[in-house]
Amino acid sequence: MPEWLIMTLVMAGTCAVVVTGAVLNARRLGEEDSPDETPDVLDYMIMMIGVVYAIVLGLAIAGVWEARSAAQDGVRTEAQALHEVAERASVYPGPVRDRIRDDVDAYVDHVVHTEWKVMIEKGELTDRGTELLTTLRHDVTHAAPHSDLQSQAYQPMVDQVAAVDDARGARQQSAGPTMPPLVWFGLVLGAALVIGLVFTLQIRRSPRELMLAVMFIALIVFLLFLVWDFDEPFGRSVGDSTTAFTDLFPSARGGS
Repeated sequence: MPEWLIMTLVMAGTCAVVVTGAVLNARRLGEEDSPDETPDVLDYMIMMIGVVYAIVLGLAIAGVWEARSAAQDGVRTEAQALHEVAERASVYPGPVRDRIRDDVDAYVDHVVHTEWKVMIEKGELTDRGTELLTTLRHDVTHAAPHSDLQSQAYQPMVDQVAAVDDARGARQQSAGPTMPPLVWFGLVLGAALVIGLVFTLQIRRSPRELMLAVMFIALIVFLLFLVWDFDEPFGRSVGDSTTAFTDLFPSARGGS
């Protein structure tokens, strides 16, 4: 199911439940219940709680966005390093060059079509990916240079393989949700508290008040959805963040 559809259904469902509850409660209270009876001190308390929750929610969005950006930067570093290895191998004889490029293609194909799914679903990398990277490192390290041009390309290739290994390790550490369950509990509980306090101010009378309340609820649900969506640094589907690999290695766009 597309994420935008999930967001729309959650927003619509939440708004419908809250507004229905408010309307039923207003009917129960009747016309004799006046909104003017709300104590003034309660207004200030609700505003303070709303400001505190807005700050916490903003920090949560900033945190998951920063983690997502760092993870995607690491993916671009890994893909670019692999691309450099494949390009620099062109100065070697045909058999050596083809073997290194085949190692790179095999690793990229495995990462895009197999390892990424495992990483999203289980938050871990595969042993096969480690084996393919080890094979690439072995072939690059043992590609002894026999000319000045090959000597100039050898050490940068070794360094780029080390960069791939480092970026792969960072990718493993970044796999999985960023937000702890306790923070999620606080965000959801805070949202329920803020919405409940808004209706404590007796926003339940006119259609205009109900419309403003619905917009407020929809905004909170949308912001929580952003946190949920960004909470997966590598996205919730393979195509979300493998673009760095498929752009540099078009052959990886095909099926597995």
